[in-house]
Amino acid sequence: MTHQTSDCIDERNVQLTQMLKADTGFTPCPIHDGDELFPNGIFVFNITKMLEHLKNNPDDVDLVEVALSDFCAEFSCIDESHVESVDISRPVVLAEISPGNYNLIDGNHRMEKARRVGASKMWAYKLKMHQHIVFLTSKKAYLSYVEYWNGKLKQLRRQGGPNKQIHRTVNPRRVHGRCFGGLTNSRLLV
Repeated sequence: MTHQTSDCIDERNVQLTQMLKADTGFTPCPIHDGDELFPNGIFVFNITKMLEHLKNNPDDVDLVEVALSDFCAEFSCIDESHVESVDISRPVVLAEISPGNYNLIDGNHRMEKARRVGASKMWAYKLKMHQHIVFLTSKKAYLSYVEYWNGKLKQLRRQGGPNKQIHRTVNPRRVHGRCFGGLTNSRLLV
């Protein structure tokens, strides 16, 4: 399941958020054998490269404390044998998938273990759109993402304010032997 939280976006912030313009020189993030990938519909992010960047540039990204209750407690592809071995002191990764809406894209097992040991909060790297878009693994995904982002921004502007709730239908899939939730449908609920 794709977990989500949202920031409050007021009308002023929606108006200040810039529409994306496709960069004709965009270079997809390369994929090497063994890289962990997160498929979110057509958008596939290279988690391995993202984590390397976070490790080498920790001050480039917000590190925030998040409440576990802000995230859905169900994840359809938890590998029970892996849960006990994870380190819940390692931050999870949230990515701004649409304006003001952040999905959990790395750390589902850590979040599950944190719940099991009774934690109520944990640390998360919070990547804004411009920080995670460089980890898309194909030009087609990048161009589609620009269109998707701009469409969501136009939708928010028409509403004159925050995106109240996004409903996501999830289709779990396996990439390199790992199970991930993928976004297959999204619609605005008013």
